[in-house]
Order: sequence, then structure tokens, then C-alpha cells
Amino acid sequence: MADSNVRIRLASPDLGEEEGEAVRRVLRSGVLTNGAENEAFGQEFADRHQARFGVTFCTGTAALHAMLLAEGLGPGDEVIVPSMTFVATATSVCHVGATPVFADIDPQTFNLDPLSVAARITPATRAVMTVHYAGQPGDLDGLARVCGAAGVPLLEDAAQAAGAEYRGRPVGAFGRSAMFSFTPTKNITTGEGGIVLTDDPDVAERLKLLRNHGQTGLYQHESLGYNWRLTEMQAAIGRVQLRKLDGILGRKQLISASLTRRLAGLPGLTTPHQAPDARGSWMLYTCLLPGIRDRVLADLLDQGIEARIYFPPVHRQPIFARRDGGTGDAAALPVTESVARAMLSLPVHHRLTEAEVAEIADAVTTAVGRATASPNTTDQPMPVGAR
Repeated sequence: MADSNVRIRLASPDLGEEEGEAVRRVLRSGVLTNGAENEAFGQEFADRHQARFGVTFCTGTAALHAMLLAEGLGPGDEVIVPSMTFVATATSVCHVGATPVFADIDPQTFNLDPLSVAARITPATRAVMTVHYAGQPGDLDGLARVCGAAGVPLLEDAAQAAGAEYRGRPVGAFGRSAMFSFTPTKNITTGEGGIVLTDDPDVAERLKLLRNHGQTGLYQHESLGYNWRLTEMQAAIGRVQLRKLDGILGRKQLISASLTRRLAGLPGLTTPHQAPDARGSWMLYTCLLPGIRDRVLADLLDQGIEARIYFPPVHRQPIFARRDGGTGDAAALPVTESVARAMLSLPVHHRLTEAEVAEIADAVTTAVGRATASPNTTDQPMPVGAR
């Protein structure tokens, strides 16, 4: 389908004159890196999420890499992760030389199932990294109990979850550390960028060294580090975006509620589950359409509605499906497999008008009706690696 056919997109970043002025302010200052904007953005983001320290990074993937290195993870170590996530959750584990071990998910929230995690704990397990799918926290209490019993840290891949809450408390300080991403698809953006939050001063110090060549003073390099710095321009944009976060979340709550009202009860479709003890960020609005997902997706794209599969499971990616050790074994992750065949994400960005929300719901209703009208035609499962 030609891109020009897309009328309603999945994401629409809120960037305007305020962000432009923030960038101009940095340019006038002459300090483009390692400056006050990064320090301010890191601390302001940490304060918003009730964490002590925030260390910025050039990308969310670099932040994930650093978060694992700050834990001392390396070859011979195992990190339990979900497969229902963006590939960087698992590849960041590989980048430090450790092994990702895929655990199954809860069928409603699509987050790590503590029972599946517990079954995969071995003497080599050094950490559990949960992902807040679509910005909704999973069973953090259950995961904390499993990690506590095993004596391993809980880490949060909170890439999609800026501003999300679990039992009235912002995510980001439930584990030893947490990573957030600021790519343009996220609720707030710096173009590229990420941050790690932690309450541990030693972890924060290691993160800062990893970000800037292990440098403790000018040309004094005490440890192995990288060039993972966020620019001052991006940090300045991030500070403006952070001030918009609560308004964005409030609007997305209304939009998601409107979509759910319009789609609830539609035969063949299950609307997203909202756990009663969590307040998600609605980074995604992911429905389940078993047996008809692919036809509904094609129909929506033909109608100019951008929909997408978030995410093809990582254990089926060629890099992991070919690995030794069974991490690509579909039989080990039955819930993940079932959800992956049925899931479809619809536009839910905060700039949608009520008329556009109605148009999306009408398009979905039409597409589902057409798909269910042909009961003898079902989606065909894709082969391993083809997703």
C-alpha cells in the first residue's frame, strides 16, 4: 500500500515552538554536550517518577546496554526477559555477552508471568528484566517476590511507560533500575534518546562512567566506557516534552476509553485489558483478533488507517530462532504464541480528534464484519522467522 494512502497514523509527536526555542537557547549558549540541560532533564525525569537518579543516554538501546553493564552482567549469565517486546530487550542482553531466556506472558496484560519466570530461574540467572507492554505495568509485586526468593535484581524495560503507575506509584523505581525511551513513537520524544532511573548511587555513578568513556576527569579514564551521551539540544527538548506528559496521558486515557466504548462487544475482537491496580500510558492500543487479524490489518491499511503488529515475538526472530539452547522453541511460550497470532495495535496518539477516533472505530467494525463474514477463510500461521 502506498504511504500516501495513510490518513490516520499510529504516532504523532507533539513538537512545537517551545521545543524550537529550547534548542535555540542551547545553540546560543555554545554548550552542546555534557552540560546543564542533561543534568536538569535527568533529575526532572527522575523526580517525576519518584526515583533518586536519572542518567540520560543517546538512545534507549544504549541505555538498556548500560543498565545491564552497570549490574556487572556478562558471559555465562542469564537474564530472563519476555519475547513479547521489541528486539532490543533481548539483543541488549546479548551485547553484554549474557544469554536471554524467554519467559511467557500473562494473556491479558501481555507482561511477564511470574510463574513462568520462576520456572526458568537457574543458578546462572543474574537478573529478570520485565517490559511494561504498551506502557501498562505487569505484576510487579509477583515479579519482586520471585526475584527476592532467587536473590536476583528486577530490572524494568519501561521504554513505553513514561508516567505509568502501579498501585499509585510511578514505574521506574520498582526494580534496581529502569530504562525509558524517547523515540518519536513514544508519548514524549527527543528524536532519539533514553534514560536510566535508579535509587542506587553506585549504579548511577557506573552509568555516568559508561556513558562518557569511563572518564572521571578531563582525559582521566578509570574504566571502560562508551560515547553514549545525549546532546544538550535533545535534553532541552526532553525538558519541554516532560512538562507536556501529564496532559498527553490524560488525553490518551480519554481516547482509549472512547475506542473501548465503541469497540467493546464487537464479535471477533477483544479490546485491551486494563489491570485495576495499574494506570498505563496507553503507548499502544492493542486488540486481539484471533483467526482474522491479518485480514483486518490489510483492510484497515486499505482504508487509510495505519495499524501494526507490536511486536512479532523476539524468540521467532531469525537471530534467536537459529540459536542453540531452545530459545526459539515455540512450545515453550504458548501464551506468547497465541497472543502474537491475534494482536493488532490501532492508532491512539493524543492528537487524534473525536471524529478520527470515530472513524477508526467505524473502520475496525467494518473490517471485522467483512472478515467474520467469511468463516471458512482464516489467517494462515507464518513460518518461523517470517514475521
